[in-house]
Amino acid sequence: MSMKIKKGDLVQVITGRTSDADKIAKRNETRAEKGKGELTAGDKGKQGRVLQVFPDTQRVLVEGVNRITRHNKPGYNGQAGGIEQVEAPIHISNVALVADDGKPTRVGFREEKVELEDGRTKTIRVRYSKRTGKDI
Repeated sequence: MSMKIKKGDLVQVITGRTSDADKIAKRNETRAEKGKGELTAGDKGKQGRVLQVFPDTQRVLVEGVNRITRHNKPGYNGQAGGIEQVEAPIHISNVALVADDGKPTRVGFREEKVELEDGRTKTIRVRYSKRTGKDI
């Protein structure tokens, strides 16, 4: 199976907790009335570049998305310990490729025939946006 998302692609998170401040404020007002705690912002709607793809687990590492806190001990060679924020992989089904117009889109494949210099033809697979129909 060909991967629809590759390293360097611009993707957008399409599922999960929202990052819209107005929706979060409204939800927290409702939770305050019920005596529950506040919710924090999520990653839904955020965009970032794919740093790495893990095809065996169907996950991608996206820049600035799904950040976790890691607590590191000091190392032997004078490495400083401390708390750092790093990106964690997110499942590929939770992100969508962003087309040229900045909106998320589904990805399709089509086969095109290309003529080589020596006159032979070769069939190649091309990714395209299902919403716009343009090659990606």
